[in-house]
Amino acid sequence: MRLFVGLGNPGAKYAMNRHNIGFMAVDRIAEDHGFPAWRAKFQGSVSEGRIGAERVVLLKPETFMNLSGQSVGEAMRFFKLEPADVTVFHDELDLAPGKCRVKAGGGHAGHNGLRSIHQHIGDAYQRVRLGIGHPGHKDRVAPYVLSDFAKADQDWLDDLLRGISDGAPALASDEAARFMNAVALRTAPPRSSTTPEATATGSVKPSTPAPDAGEDARSPLQRLIDRFR
Repeated sequence: MRLFVGLGNPGAKYAMNRHNIGFMAVDRIAEDHGFPAWRAKFQGSVSEGRIGAERVVLLKPETFMNLSGQSVGEAMRFFKLEPADVTVFHDELDLAPGKCRVKAGGGHAGHNGLRSIHQHIGDAYQRVRLGIGHPGHKDRVAPYVLSDFAKADQDWLDDLLRGISDGAPALASDEAARFMNAVALRTAPPRSSTTPEATATGSVKPSTPAPDAGEDARSPLQRLIDRFR
């Protein structure tokens, strides 16, 4: 069993905040993978289902961000899970918007939700870091993360959430690399390219520009001969 935790703040006021991208991620997983309606439990909202062969519990703590660890700790103890069974989706200031990275263990880097989780279950859990970019100065961080995504962000945000949902089966099976590949296919799809015509030997056939319609293509000698005809 896996516990997927999305971090955010409860209530309509915060629903589209950058700080709530973790909620958005597990909401998309629940929707795309046919999870049942959310129900209140563990000081949060919970939905249980299967992703591929794995049983997965989705959790959105509703304690507000800085107390998220209370909810996560309750759920982990109820299902008798280890920290390694927990994956937390959260906003990441130090990644460019739309970027995604998977990390196991380590510090909380000042993120209040992660700090609270550290206090309740330790640091040996997995994180999916979802880039939202940095406002440029530490004094602007709080209003920035508690502001809604801009309209211009919607395309990359949708691609990122779709990629997370596509890769959820791999994440549930503890295959981080395959998960990242699924995200990349949505956020940075391979581009088709055109190449110059190749010869039968495999070498590239150089293109020769056609002469301009008004250009005299005769050689100087030919032009001289033609003058005396």
